[in-house]
Amino acid sequence: MPATRTHRLRSSERRRGIELLLAEDVANLGQQGEIVRVKPGYARNFLVPQGLATVATEENKARVAAHREAQEKLRTDKIKKIQKLAKDISNYSATIEANANDEGHLYGSVMSADISRALRAGGFDIPADQVRIEGPLKELGMYTVKLQLHPEVDSEVKVWVVPVASRG
Repeated sequence: MPATRTHRLRSSERRRGIELLLAEDVANLGQQGEIVRVKPGYARNFLVPQGLATVATEENKARVAAHREAQEKLRTDKIKKIQKLAKDISNYSATIEANANDEGHLYGSVMSADISRALRAGGFDIPADQVRIEGPLKELGMYTVKLQLHPEVDSEVKVWVVPVASRG
């Protein structure tokens, strides 16, 4: 009779599973810091011994909650700084000199890297991969170029493409 009772506890435990706190990202299960419910064997034989998870005690849950709050505050502060940068950039005009013919067509073209260099010269460290142009700029003139500074923050900058000043 005692063996049957133990068996019943284990079968109910199997149905409910064990709550674990993931210490690392685990494919097809969850990301670091998530609380997941898994079968006891998976927990006992793989996740816990490999250091991928730990038992989700109230103390561990509280630590994770505090860590998440701190991370969220850091993320919010970072986004605020990026939004300020976006506002500053939107008030800036970059000027790029290029060789052009009499009709205003460029001999070459202005690419993302050129715009990035012009922004760096103005004190804005914007990599070329954050500059979003629909293709190279091939004529003299003023362009409004989109910048994606963060997945949640976009900006625009005015880019003047002007003829190279004659050196004579």
